[in-house]
Order: sequence, then structure tokens, then C-alpha cells
Amino acid sequence: MNENLIDVLIYIYENYMDSEENVPSDQIMLEEELVQAGFPQGEVKKAFNWLDELAWRQGSLTEYGAKAQPNRSMRIFNDREQLKLDLEIQGVLLHLEHTGILDPMSRELVIERCMAIESAELSVEDVKWVVLLVLLNQPGQENAFALMEEMVYNGEPAYLH
Repeated sequence: MNENLIDVLIYIYENYMDSEENVPSDQIMLEEELVQAGFPQGEVKKAFNWLDELAWRQGSLTEYGAKAQPNRSMRIFNDREQLKLDLEIQGVLLHLEHTGILDPMSRELVIERCMAIESAELSVEDVKWVVLLVLLNQPGQENAFALMEEMVYNGEPAYLH
């Protein structure tokens, strides 16, 4: 099995975050369960580190009272970001921002979390999963999360406000 960090994150989301199933009570038990499911130990550890870093970054945004502001700027991707996030991905991020699924802060968190993935380049589907995970626990983003979840599982949502 050649699983990567994104595959582990998707598995965690689909089997624990998005279901009625009880999550193992501690991280060690969950790690063991993921290894038994066939994921390499190293990728499981990376996934938990990735999720911990996401939670920390989201917490620090909330702690400092950062609020979403209307977007009055243009995002320019640096050379490193352009290598990992091709024009199609950049277009998807721009689309998600213009449709209100991402605000500028969430967009930056998505980009930062994408850059934290060790893979040389990411697919549009990978980035959609990152967006979904970023929006999952963001207060006030429940509608954006629901729209993104619809997009991940069924393609473009029927309505965007």
C-alpha cells in the first residue's frame, strides 16, 4: 500500500470526523488503528502533526481576534508556491474565494497547510480536501464547510451564495 499524508487525512475524516463511529479515546489507539488499516506509521505521524499544526494555527487566529475582512487585495503566489500549486489549483482557490467559501484568512491557512505537505505537487482534489479540513472547525464557517463538502463528494454545489 503506497498511501500518503492526504490519504491518511481523508481516511481520518471519513471514518471519524464525519461519522457516528466513536473515535478512539487517545491518539496512540487511533494511530494503531490507522496502521492496522494499512497506513505506514510515518505517514500516520505526519498526518497527526499536520492536524495538530492546523489546530494550533486556527486557535491562534481565534485567540488574536482575527476576523475575516472583505477581500480588497490580489494574492500573488511566490515561486515555491507556484511549483506546488499549479495554475489550475490557484484558479480553484480564487474561485472558492470569489464564491465566499474561503475568506482571505482561510485561503492563507489553506495555502500554508498545502505547503506543509511534503509532496512535490498536489492535485486539485488534494487541495479540495485541505480546504474541507481547514473549514471543518472554523467558527462561523458552517455554510462554507457544507458547500465545500458537497463539492468534494459531488462536484460543484448546486448553489453558491
